[in-house]
Amino acid sequence: MLSIRDLHASYGAVSVLKGISLEVEAGEVVALIGANGAGKTTALMTISGFVPNRSGSIVFCGEEISGLPPHRIVEKGICHVPEGRRIFPRLSVLENLEMGAYLQTDPKKAEADLEQIFTSFPILKERLFQRGGTLSGGEQQMLAIGRALMARPKLLLLDEPSLGLSPLMAERIFEMIKEISRQGKTILLVEQNAHAALTLADRGYVMETGQIVLSDPASQLLQNPRVQSAYLGTGSSH
Repeated sequence: MLSIRDLHASYGAVSVLKGISLEVEAGEVVALIGANGAGKTTALMTISGFVPNRSGSIVFCGEEISGLPPHRIVEKGICHVPEGRRIFPRLSVLENLEMGAYLQTDPKKAEADLEQIFTSFPILKERLFQRGGTLSGGEQQMLAIGRALMARPKLLLLDEPSLGLSPLMAERIFEMIKEISRQGKTILLVEQNAHAALTLADRGYVMETGQIVLSDPASQLLQNPRVQSAYLGTGSSH
């Protein structure tokens, strides 16, 4: 579904992505893990058109999408749930969800999608007319994911969905991501909690200073001594 080849991106003179290549198959959950500043968020921002790539290719469903503006990339079927959630704080929960459906021309489909969101995230139904900014961090994360799902994405980019959440709420979010995956969505997940990400994922990539240094089935990365000591807090050194 997604094929990235030798992708380079920078902020001004600072080179952040130094030739990364990765693939995501339809129906997979792929985790991108690495330390802060490794370039994981930049990778997602480049896929969704917020950061221009200097060179390399991003092919989505057989079509080159690098260079397209973000709204065109959403139209192609990629939705990005950014780090920090970025919901509209002054809009109600319902209005936030409706913003996600702005491409949907069939009201019946939008209605069905809304019902599906309420099944996955029942708390959002209870909070329907509450302003987004008054929700807890975990509820805002559910809203951000729900808003992205309203666009019926083929590929969901999730950036640090557990950031700033209590361990219990983070666990609930991971359960929900698992459920979304079971419904057949393809997911590329960037996550500080490497253990949770790899437990959830089919495959994983490890990023260090703008490069991919390891890629394997997630179960193998969990057993890899280098990954254990660097990212999982186990092994001989942390």
